Amino acid sequence: MEKIEYTGTVYVLDHKYPEPLLNHSIKKLEDLGVKKEDITITDSPEKPQIGNIVVEVFPYHLDIARVRTIRNESFISGLIGTVELKTDADGKYID
Repeated sequence: MEKIEYTGTVYVLDHKYPEPLLNHSIKKLEDLGVKKEDITITDSPEKPQIGNIVVEVFPYHLDIARVRTIRNESFISGLIGTVELKTDADGKYID
């Protein structure tokens, strides 16, 4: 995946994953051009705007989506890419 084009906040959805997974996810986003200061880790974005990036974290990949519609304080997003998260034989995240 190439660089992510975004404005404003990039929401990383945390469902109580371990810190090494979140740290590696943030590193991968930085590799894709997202500034660390633009990232907000949350379980649910508060007042997302159309066009914001929402990243769903899973143990082995990231789903990156853009907010397309907002209805009744909920948002609908469309997937723009998936980034694989690789681990070594010991389960430590690698590039």
